[in-house]
Amino acid sequence: NIISTDTYKIRFKDEGYGHLNELITLNNYTNIYVLVDENTKKLCLTRLKEKASFKFEIIEIKSGEIHKNIDTCVDIWNRLTNKNADRNSLFINLGGGVITDIGGFIASTYKRGIDFVNIPTTLLSMVDASIGSKTGINLNSIKNQIGLFSDPLTVIVDTDYLKTLSKREINSGYAEIFKHSIISNSNFKKLVENPNLVYDEDIIASSIELKNKVVKKDKFENDVRKHLNFGHTIGHAVESLFMNKKNKLLHGEAIAIGMICESYISSKINGLEIDKANEIKNHLNKFFSKVSFSKSDINEICNLIKYDKKNHINIPKFVLLKDLGLVETDINVDMNLVSTSFDYYSVKL
Repeated sequence: NIISTDTYKIRFKDEGYGHLNELITLNNYTNIYVLVDENTKKLCLTRLKEKASFKFEIIEIKSGEIHKNIDTCVDIWNRLTNKNADRNSLFINLGGGVITDIGGFIASTYKRGIDFVNIPTTLLSMVDASIGSKTGINLNSIKNQIGLFSDPLTVIVDTDYLKTLSKREINSGYAEIFKHSIISNSNFKKLVENPNLVYDEDIIASSIELKNKVVKKDKFENDVRKHLNFGHTIGHAVESLFMNKKNKLLHGEAIAIGMICESYISSKINGLEIDKANEIKNHLNKFFSKVSFSKSDINEICNLIKYDKKNHINIPKFVLLKDLGLVETDINVDMNLVSTSFDYYSVKL
């Protein structure tokens, strides 16, 4: 059960750990560091210690998207420097999307790049953040504004870590699994008919495989990889808006809102049947409770969309559906329609 990318392999459970142990013996690393936050230190480190035949040092950072910034990077770079970490060091990222995003970025820039390994511990990072070679940090609450495409040495997917997650975090990861099913039209019907497939290992593996296929065709997001951004133009703006609020949203929670709004926009200007948009909305509503938005929130979201990485000459470019499995990119959307899509999101079907 190995998924091959162009440059590295994604392995599952014991096969993954066994391969990592071999790689470490083979490459004779001078130092091995494991990046964790307070949650993965407490809940996931024991399992890694059981599986690892090597010694490592722990580098701990605070959890949360709010800490995925340059200050945290400077702190880790300083710690690596003080520990005399050289270019033959290995950096292992044990955690969710924040850990794999920032950890990959740290490793790729420290002394112009040291090897790193991703061991995702959340459903979201298993099916999304840890694969696809994107690393990055936020700048002034703008999500992933600074970053690199950089390949890990390997990725280990171990679904045992999912036992450490809350239902809320599982649902957050499920948003990306459901997105993959929408843009590929594979497993869509199966998921809609069985909302309990969230933990299914075959669904997780097929979701990873789907993302991998897209990335293989277009690693640097010039064309088909943009399909993976469905729900993310509005979703990232929603996530950024809540980043500095008390009631923060998880990534998948924001993306679910984005997918509902962008399905509605697709039905208005891109030919998606409204019944399909309703089906997407109804299914997501089983997993995510409604978030309320004030008029000024929506104005701020429209403002934040202007900073989206897909934009061209400051013109927002959306990824919209024509049908399930039929995605179109680089579409201009009027901001009034974005505002109206929040009315659709709020109203009960």
